[in-house]
Amino acid sequence: MQYLKDIWENLISVWRTMGIIDYIDILLLAWLIYKGIKIVKETRAVQLVKGIVVIVLLFFVATQLQLKAMGVIMETFINVGIVAILIVFQPELRRILERVGRAKVKGIVGFDAKNDSTNADVINCIEAVCSGCEQLSQTATGALIVFERDTKLGEQIDTGTILDAVPSTEMIGNIFFPNTPLHDGAVIIRNSKLYAAGCFLPKPQKEELISKALGSRHRAAIGMSEVSDSVVIIVSEETGTISVAENGSLTRFYTKDTLRKLLTERLIPEKPEGKKRRSKKSKQTAPAENDKGATQ
Repeated sequence: MQYLKDIWENLISVWRTMGIIDYIDILLLAWLIYKGIKIVKETRAVQLVKGIVVIVLLFFVATQLQLKAMGVIMETFINVGIVAILIVFQPELRRILERVGRAKVKGIVGFDAKNDSTNADVINCIEAVCSGCEQLSQTATGALIVFERDTKLGEQIDTGTILDAVPSTEMIGNIFFPNTPLHDGAVIIRNSKLYAAGCFLPKPQKEELISKALGSRHRAAIGMSEVSDSVVIIVSEETGTISVAENGSLTRFYTKDTLRKLLTERLIPEKPEGKKRRSKKSKQTAPAENDKGATQ
């Protein structure tokens, strides 16, 4: 009981000596912990985090109860475990750094790649892709189309064939026509152009969580969306269903109109005054039904 009382008195004394900087420090730390939990949530990394928490608790208990042998083992494990954590968490750490790099602080040090496409080019590209996907869906022709955004996809582009062509419905249909040389890979769109075709995409990091009903195109799309901020469109060759992968998640059953709406929202930046008008309108009207279909 005295031990708990001492802890409480220590907390009170620390609280009385805290200033505004200390509160900011605590809030910032809490925000970082919250973001870290969101990143590892629902991935295999969360199991590793639970294991680390258990080990830290065991070390704390061993120290308090003066269990010397246990304490030495736990201390040695923790010291060596730092390197092990960096190795085991490598994919998650990479994703964290990529998300930090995609933060809205563009152009501060001149690292942004030049984008010469205008809104009109983007609209024409979206229309060509939507029309192409609609035709491919009607004939159940498989397709995989990646819209590159802030994260550059040079590694994937190097595995394909450079086209650098203005997109059209006919060209998209020709690329994915069965048994043509480029129909098996992905098309990557850069600066509103069909930049490369026949590209290979990475495997998903959480493949064991993906439905067995999804084929290789859907898995590749999810894998690409996990390691980048790209928007990936899939047309199923079994059912003709149009799906979209973003941030490691898959939404399905798109039509030409709903696909156009999504791509417009993702690829054309909205002006501040437009956001204000949309915000006011959403407050005055009831929320519309989700037209994206089921999420997997």
